[in-house]
Amino acid sequence: MTAALPTGKHSEQPVVIFDSGIGGLTVLREVRFKLPFDRLVYVFDDAGFPYGDWDEQPLLDRIVALIGKVIEAHDPKAIIIACNTAFTLAGEALRKTYPNVPFVGTVPAIKPAAARTKSGLISVLATPGTVQRAYTRDLIEAHASGCSVTLVGSQKLAQLAEGHLRGQQVTDEALLAEIEGCFVASDGRRTDIVVLACTHYPFLTNRLREVAPWPVDWIDPAEAIARQLGRVVSASSAPEQGAEINSDEVMCSSGNLSGESLSLMRGFGLVFTGQLPT
Repeated sequence: MTAALPTGKHSEQPVVIFDSGIGGLTVLREVRFKLPFDRLVYVFDDAGFPYGDWDEQPLLDRIVALIGKVIEAHDPKAIIIACNTAFTLAGEALRKTYPNVPFVGTVPAIKPAAARTKSGLISVLATPGTVQRAYTRDLIEAHASGCSVTLVGSQKLAQLAEGHLRGQQVTDEALLAEIEGCFVASDGRRTDIVVLACTHYPFLTNRLREVAPWPVDWIDPAEAIARQLGRVVSASSAPEQGAEINSDEVMCSSGNLSGESLSLMRGFGLVFTGQLPT
């Protein structure tokens, strides 16, 4: 699965896409369609993955510090936090700490789910951290108070998605164990919407459809994130002939990528430039 590759990129300030792992590539793919001539830098915290295993304060401190390094290294025109866990925890702190940088966040797509459901039964599939956060419950109260919303915290689905992307075998049984709590039947009604509240999960959508107890609408937030970015920053125009051209980049906190990961990144048109500056 690859992203459309534009023919040329500006050398000006890039758009940074930050995630704990490689799930944010779903967002990068949509950003490419929205801003085809903007240079993109994908940054992921593989040394800290998965974020769902962290206590809140150490993770908050880590994210704020890492983003500071990203800003110093790249002077981005905007940063997308392509991780529900990271943004629901650290979004406010990031905007306060770095007020001159536009941030676009990733939050559970509860509002569109509430508008689309016919049964009134919605499930939100997320990491345990996102499920537990008050931010998520505030979204439900604000946008889905008339619906019955089931929050399902998956311990393993993000890791399974990473394995799937790297060509590892992921069994139907393993997937069903992570999603079966999303499927609720009550008074003749059944869940008809599942919000994928982690950017890793859309890479598994076809597999999830296959193992689901019944058909549902799976909501992927990536397109909405790209649209929001288009509201926050202006898209670059096509570079002039002879202008300096730069490739899209990928950096990670460990500084090491396996051969499988390097191949994956090349498939998304990304050049590996090493470890985040310390």
